[in-house]
Amino acid sequence: MSETGEILAQRYSFWYGAKQALHGIELTITPRAVTALIGPSGCGKSTFLRSINRMNELIPGARHEGEIVLSGTDIYAPSVDPVNLRRRVGMVFQRWNPFPKSIYDNVAYGPRLDGVRNNKGLDEIVEYSLRRAALWDEVKDRLRQSALGLSGGQQQRLCIARALANQPEVLLLDEPASALDPIATQKIEELLYELKSELTIVIVTHNLQQAARASDHTAFFYMGTLVEMDTTDRIFTRPQQERTEAYITGRFG
Repeated sequence: MSETGEILAQRYSFWYGAKQALHGIELTITPRAVTALIGPSGCGKSTFLRSINRMNELIPGARHEGEIVLSGTDIYAPSVDPVNLRRRVGMVFQRWNPFPKSIYDNVAYGPRLDGVRNNKGLDEIVEYSLRRAALWDEVKDRLRQSALGLSGGQQQRLCIARALANQPEVLLLDEPASALDPIATQKIEELLYELKSELTIVIVTHNLQQAARASDHTAFFYMGTLVEMDTTDRIFTRPQQERTEAYITGRFG
């Protein structure tokens, strides 16, 4: 019996046209924990991340083999609606991308699509989501102002709040702090620590220090294969594979 938010990849391979990007990935992502995907550029970690909510299939010529199972259900099963899947599996990108709307309307966007029309209900969802994203106290007096007036770090946390408003089981983050200053980065990392008690978090990062600080488990990808996955402590102090140790210690990458 799978737990809510547990992700299993079973013999999962992925192609962009003729180019194979992932080769037979087998891994288990633990629910209510932070899992970091690390590895050099082009190694397949973002491809795998975007497979979890089927974003990759929007690319012409893309195809896959094998399974990704979320909470006991194959996400590629005919009964799974990709739009509904993307509500269950929220995504935050490297460059923050708030809508050119008010702070309030950004967070209320998903619930409105789901049919929430009651103003009181929307108010509660917006406040709850902004609180969970550690942003409420900074924006509560300017909810009707443009989201584009926020700082980069605030806009990124707003994008997290927007994803959280759909009450996802999983939150995917693709290099969420790579364009942020150290203080904003620290806020994002603290936020992930707070959120992991409620949902599964998967983060792609090039920053090994960030992976070491912010994650419970780490998976090392290289040339489209999963080389090794373990607790973050073991990956960074006692890796089993020579390639993992070489990457961690900076001998390549």
